[in-house]
Amino acid sequence: MNKLIGTGVALITPFKDDLSVDVEALKKLVNFQIDNGIDYMVVLGTTGESATLNSQEKQLVIDTIVSENNGRIPLVLGIGGNCTAKVVEELKSTELSAFDAVLSVSPYYNKPSQEGIFQHYKAVAAASSKPVIMYNVPGRTGSNMLPETVQRLSRVENIIGIKEAAGDIVQAMKMIDLVGEDFLVISGDDMITLPMVLAGGHGVISVIGQGLPAEFSRMVKLGLERKVNEAYQLHYKVAPSIDLIFAEGNPVGIKALLEKKGIVKNNLRLPLVRSTDGLSQKINAFVDAF
Repeated sequence: MNKLIGTGVALITPFKDDLSVDVEALKKLVNFQIDNGIDYMVVLGTTGESATLNSQEKQLVIDTIVSENNGRIPLVLGIGGNCTAKVVEELKSTELSAFDAVLSVSPYYNKPSQEGIFQHYKAVAAASSKPVIMYNVPGRTGSNMLPETVQRLSRVENIIGIKEAAGDIVQAMKMIDLVGEDFLVISGDDMITLPMVLAGGHGVISVIGQGLPAEFSRMVKLGLERKVNEAYQLHYKVAPSIDLIFAEGNPVGIKALLEKKGIVKNNLRLPLVRSTDGLSQKINAFVDAF
């Protein structure tokens, strides 16, 4: 899946002041990504506040992005959960023709064993009509996918990669070492994206990338080309913004940054709340100086 090498972004869902989906802002966001060199977009991930969207709103988000993208760059759809049977049913009942792959989070809250995680993804892969990218994010799920489990799953038909967001570069390197060259190991942590790419990873599914798409996608491209010094110059230029956007949670910070850029309003649905004035001021100052 060479089309999913490079920089993907986990799109936010813009809301109007009444907290309905802001379709026009979403269209603007999509074009901002494409115009600035992003390689693919992830729809309805955690960053998109998918947990707070009802089924009609999710379909509106999908339809808006698919229509505005109009086949210009690949799309990945987030479909995951902590009930395997429900995930399987959703995969079978969702129209996936516009998407190149599915991103499916490791089951959260249940805290399954490694064997449970393996069997979950085996069932997900069998049910999906599109290739599956797994998503390991222990900070949200409460359980970690070990490199050895990822190695086992890399041999399962229809599983093509993993978004690795444990924040552990040593674990990421072990995964890269254990799986085959064609199995995508994608960074899910913006701050260690470049080290992961240089260690043999295939890119990133990013949050900051949608706020600074030209610079972040350029950094990843330089990393893939092994132009290390140039890549690190961009890394250190962007790095302060990564700390800022995650300081009060995701997508709190990235929405503040995108509001500063005039792309969306900084509106979130409970239980998330907008960034504090202090953080917003720091983000605004970063954007002004960037």
